[in-house]
Amino acid sequence: MFGFSRAKDNDMRLFVGLGNPDHQYKENRHNIGFMVVDAIADEYGFPPFKSKFQGQISEGLIAGQKIILLKPQTYMNNSGQSVKAAAHFFKIPPAHIIVFHDELDVAPGKVKIKQGGGNAGHNGLKSIQAHLGTADFWRVRMGIGHPGDKSRVHSYVLSDFAKAEQEWLKPLLESCARQAGLLLKGDLSGFIEKVTVT
Repeated sequence: MFGFSRAKDNDMRLFVGLGNPDHQYKENRHNIGFMVVDAIADEYGFPPFKSKFQGQISEGLIAGQKIILLKPQTYMNNSGQSVKAAAHFFKIPPAHIIVFHDELDVAPGKVKIKQGGGNAGHNGLKSIQAHLGTADFWRVRMGIGHPGDKSRVHSYVLSDFAKAEQEWLKPLLESCARQAGLLLKGDLSGFIEKVTVT
């Protein structure tokens, strides 16, 4: 169970997808967090996103559990402003926040989950840690692979997914959405097993 507390009927979870808001960034690797949250909204029939808390927000149910979906519109480096505002309003503790984000150190099509720890230089995570004052939120690390050279990282994450990458990207997004209920049950290993694209 990885220490993840199973959601109770009266609990609320905040699912945060990280990305950049402008249309030019829409298909970027850095925006895979936005893509996952959009896929979840589609899968469970969430209402259209509305502007609130310096982000785009939608409320709905997954497996009978109330979920807040949030896409910060502050740009990646200031994501924490939006996350803190939403978490404070809904009184959601860090341990009930799940952040979906791109991860250079995980292979494309693979997913890893962790609570707390460092941010590995990810500015979105760094901002959330700073604004929440803790690293105890959960992260679903969506693998995008590494360009192989540190000097190429910036351009790599801010580039669109290549056509060949769509072969694993679309199935990954769809399976993450379909299996989101496993996160709420605390079955993290089951979630990883079912969503991993080989």
